Amino acid sequence: MPGGLIGKKLGMTRIFDSDGLAIPVTVIEAGPCFVVQKKTGAKEGYEALQLGFERRSLGKLNKPGKGHLEKHGAKSGFKHLREVRLKAEGAFEEGQEITVEQFAIGDMVDVIGTSKGKGFAGTVKRHNFHRGPMSHGSMNHRAPGSIGMSAYPSRVVKGKKLPGQMGNARVTQKNLEVVDVRPGENLLLVRGAIPGPRRGLVFIQKVG
Repeated sequence: MPGGLIGKKLGMTRIFDSDGLAIPVTVIEAGPCFVVQKKTGAKEGYEALQLGFERRSLGKLNKPGKGHLEKHGAKSGFKHLREVRLKAEGAFEEGQEITVEQFAIGDMVDVIGTSKGKGFAGTVKRHNFHRGPMSHGSMNHRAPGSIGMSAYPSRVVKGKKLPGQMGNARVTQKNLEVVDVRPGENLLLVRGAIPGPRRGLVFIQKVG
């Protein structure tokens, strides 16, 4: 099977195991995905599949996108296209449907998503800095403090923890256990939280 599946985060809930213990899970609408293009080592220099997720009308696409899909025999457009690398050439055909059935209960997966954007944040919120004293005439409440050098090297070193954009970054949550697989509803339940808001796009990758 390919290295992963495109999905959508639906939200969090809990289920109960046979001992009555509550397990926090994230519900993911995983697929179905369709093979739009198959890339081979002979032509492109590497093995990969281009997967499409969430069908849409071809009429809503621009001409380059529509031409690409029609060239490979797609009957409809897709809202999302992602490429999945393959370790070896597999028996995949363009137009083939790939579903959540490739996962099983107990599998370990990595989930890749885009974290929630929180805008421009200071060092207290972004890096958990301590604030300064709030009384006795202090003028340093939430300022980051000294950040540079003296005569040498007279610059701010790279990687310094400073205010800036917080969130809205690619995040990989590793080694999450698959708690339940529901092929009839295209649902995958994984233990714990995953990055991103509800209905955010994610990529589920099987470990190993």
